[in-house]
Amino acid sequence: MARKTKEDALATRELILDAAERVFHQRGVSRTSLQEIAKDAGLTRGAIYWHFENKGELFHAMMERVTLPMMARMTEITPQDEERPMEKIRRNTAAALHTIANDPQVRRVFEIATQKVEYVDELQNLRERQIAGRNECIDDMHRLMQIAKDKGYMRREMDIRTATLGMFALIGGLKYNWLLDPQAFDLEAVGLAALDAYLDGLKTPAAS
Repeated sequence: MARKTKEDALATRELILDAAERVFHQRGVSRTSLQEIAKDAGLTRGAIYWHFENKGELFHAMMERVTLPMMARMTEITPQDEERPMEKIRRNTAAALHTIANDPQVRRVFEIATQKVEYVDELQNLRERQIAGRNECIDDMHRLMQIAKDKGYMRREMDIRTATLGMFALIGGLKYNWLLDPQAFDLEAVGLAALDAYLDGLKTPAAS
């Protein structure tokens, strides 16, 4: 019975997160109430409060459900990756762009995060969490860049922090603009072409 109760609770939590995605995407986060999410999920507002303290916690959980699996794949660095760090950077980026372009749920959540949330009132604390997540991504990218430089794949005079921030801004800008208008360009093709051009500019002549 206890196991069934736990499974039921997990199923209800997923039901709430699914409803939050739908309603946040339709109405925007600030304009959405927990009552509206509960109605969409076919639950009471009390059921939502049993799982989430407030709308901010619900939004954060909705984001993590999508971003944590992506982060886990991207942050894992094997001995083979350390031997070919530039290939790892490219593979990570290619996987992320492919997922955003082809997974409807991931695309929907990123649209909410970039177009349909205002970090005000009860959502103010989420801004700090978003910044922390961004910094974690930058740090992981920086680590790979440093390995590449230490192994002689990157120009000696290149500042690693600057190179890392530039690449993060390049990919983030492409992602943001594609989400605004997915018909404007092919995210995967353009993204990888832009990344290759950027990485080529960082490489030593021998590495190129």
